[in-house]
Amino acid sequence: MAEIVFGPRVRKSPFFDATITGGVTAFTIYNHMFMPVSYGDPIGEYERVKTGVSMWDVAAERQVEIIGPDATTVAQLVSARRLTNLKVGRARYAPMCDYDGCLINDPIALRLEENRWWLSIADSDMVHWVKGIAGAGGYEAQVFEPDVSPLAIQGPMADDVVRALFDDELVDSLGFFHHRAVELDGIPLVICRSGWSRQGGVELFLTDSTQGQALWDQVMHAGAPYGIAPGTPHQMERIENGLLSYASDTDPDTDPIEAGLGAYVNLDGDFDFIGKQALIARHADPTTRRRLVNVTLDGEMPNPEHPWEALSGGTSIGQVRTATYSPKLDRNLGLALVSVAYATAGNSFDVDADGTTLTATVMDVPFGTSL
Repeated sequence: MAEIVFGPRVRKSPFFDATITGGVTAFTIYNHMFMPVSYGDPIGEYERVKTGVSMWDVAAERQVEIIGPDATTVAQLVSARRLTNLKVGRARYAPMCDYDGCLINDPIALRLEENRWWLSIADSDMVHWVKGIAGAGGYEAQVFEPDVSPLAIQGPMADDVVRALFDDELVDSLGFFHHRAVELDGIPLVICRSGWSRQGGVELFLTDSTQGQALWDQVMHAGAPYGIAPGTPHQMERIENGLLSYASDTDPDTDPIEAGLGAYVNLDGDFDFIGKQALIARHADPTTRRRLVNVTLDGEMPNPEHPWEALSGGTSIGQVRTATYSPKLDRNLGLALVSVAYATAGNSFDVDADGTTLTATVMDVPFGTSL
């Protein structure tokens, strides 16, 4: 088996050593950083986040900080969803488009101060994009990647762990997508009620990377009575619950409406954003577009290492972008990006899964909702 050589091109997170001690068995590269994707027991990790509590090194969820007199103008220009009315201490899911209206990231935008923002990004180099937009427009705003590394606590017992770490007042007052700056025994954090699961929880945004091990140890200690253990953002859980994985479920030509994010795009808003007019033009005739849909997959499914071709009568109609086994439904599920003509519930089509033919059937539950 080939080895990966560690070096400056791919970073280790502040929690890297702790994940090794915790038994991590596989990493992926995400935003130029090693991110854990397995601890060797997928079903056990799934059950833990569904019924107990899990902690995840998601430091690869990097931040783009925008600060300065024009910071809000820049944040709004690069976001397809209205941000100008977001209060300090709140966060909002805010897809980003390029000039062609295509989705280039789907961050959570956090408003830390009146003119200070974080964009908590998926896997693409948004700091360069936002810096270029700010510079080209002559806006008075600094754009950079700050020293911020999130650690997620997810699952129905997450609040119990947070109470043990802090107090009842913080847990009871922290609404969904609310955040505040806190300290934990001298460890500086921003805590936000957010996370890439539907099971509830928080993300602890560590703002001093030298204290990664200290934070990890604190969370492990507080969570021990609740059976906490290291885990990762879970493919099974997120597909069952309609959470988009940018660049896994989408290709470079996918726009946010095709990806099921239309509710988070303000095409009729009285503000402009990059890609707005292109996005309107793309959907002037919606019958020509595609849709991301939930599908069941029947047949002997191989391990999905890349997208599979979706076929009708031998003609390509799109792709199955992602697939996994669902413990909840006890069958294989996928997310297919297909022509709208085939995106209606009950429609079936063939899938070429690396030479194995599967049958995909569009489910009657739209992508973005829990199955």
